[in-house]
Amino acid sequence: MSQKLWGGRFKIGLDEQAKTMSYSLQSDSRLLKYDIQVNMAHAKALCKAGIFTEEELEIVLQALSTILEESSLGNQADGDDEDIHSWVERQLTERCGDLGKRLHTGKSRNDQVVTDARLFQKEALSEIMDALADLIQSLVQISREQLGVPFPGLTHLQTAQPVLLSHHLLAYVEKFSRDLERLEETYKRTDVCPLGGGALAGNNYHLDREFIARELGFDGITQNSMDAVSDRDFMLECLSNGSIIMTHLSRFCEEIVLWSSPLTGFITIGDAFTTGSSIMPQKKNPDIAELIRGKAGRVLGNHIALIHTIKALPLTYNRDLQEDKERLFDTVDTVLECVQLFSKMIRTVVFNRDAIDTAVKKGYSLATELADYLVKKGIPFREAHELTGQIVLLAIERGEGLEELDLSIYQRMDSRIQSDVKDVLTVEAAIAAKSVIGGTSISQVEAQLARYEEKSK
Repeated sequence: MSQKLWGGRFKIGLDEQAKTMSYSLQSDSRLLKYDIQVNMAHAKALCKAGIFTEEELEIVLQALSTILEESSLGNQADGDDEDIHSWVERQLTERCGDLGKRLHTGKSRNDQVVTDARLFQKEALSEIMDALADLIQSLVQISREQLGVPFPGLTHLQTAQPVLLSHHLLAYVEKFSRDLERLEETYKRTDVCPLGGGALAGNNYHLDREFIARELGFDGITQNSMDAVSDRDFMLECLSNGSIIMTHLSRFCEEIVLWSSPLTGFITIGDAFTTGSSIMPQKKNPDIAELIRGKAGRVLGNHIALIHTIKALPLTYNRDLQEDKERLFDTVDTVLECVQLFSKMIRTVVFNRDAIDTAVKKGYSLATELADYLVKKGIPFREAHELTGQIVLLAIERGEGLEELDLSIYQRMDSRIQSDVKDVLTVEAAIAAKSVIGGTSISQVEAQLARYEEKSK
């Protein structure tokens, strides 16, 4: 039978519909493992403080271990309990009698739930960081394999300048690396223990909070009990980081969708990550890329939902905060799944060199090279830009590429243009010219690759 952890001053029980809204066992039962860990650490602290004897402590720890073991065998938390904390306390009391009731001495559900949540988030962050590191390694490996392959660089989805395909892929490595750094920083701020903060003011039993933190594997303890129980910054950071990761994945998936279209034909995605049509037998749809792109919205929504929940809450704990865990659970589940799936999918991609080479030559992507050539001949850039635009217009009217125009045509436009103009009007020359740090030349992309390969050792 369930039991409330409160109720002495109430004459009647909670309305059934209100109970449905209020009770959270179904969602926060996911915290069971962490709640057991917290109870064990707290029990040890109570023993140090003289609340439990060594014998009583051993009975409580054994009972908690049994509860955890039984839950791992499929006996998940269920019943009419208010939350996972009351469920564990009921289970413990059924096994240990009054000892179970004494375990709550010196702690509140306020400091307990946020400690559970921090333990959960630490583990989730570690899993996502491992998945991101794997994705980064996959992209670096593909970039190494594709080194030297020209690719159309775009702005406004219009042909801009030729780049290396590896340079394009490594742009996402930069984004995901920043994501990884943000997660590492969030982990540090998550890794502090609030247990001992009580309901909001601390506790009266001189519990050794640093001992509790060590028992739970935290790096430190919170310094203000009111902040400890009301703080959800660590969750907001996690959800914000998840939003940025999903935004990066969504942008990449958008390109995957475009590149895999027969209209471009740049890539073929492995069959394991595509689907067909129920009516059009020729279709090979990039569904996994589309689904990942779509799931970015729910993660962004979780972040906005929680930050709006918290923005108007006075100190300290308010029941509104019950909304936090579902947002956290859904975000870390979605982000982890999407990062892992994208990493698998990108390793199956085959690049179509013929289609890419054809696209690189379209759209007069060498126009900027011509303008830069003119500048080096002493023509001010604004004038060179205007002259290049006129030459491009002439080439369009003639149906020729800039590299195909006869030298005599160039010299009619400006006598300072010499035969060496042909040397700069190649894709290879355009790419090689961008040898500034961070540029798309092979030497600079090699340097980028070497940096990431060294970091992965």
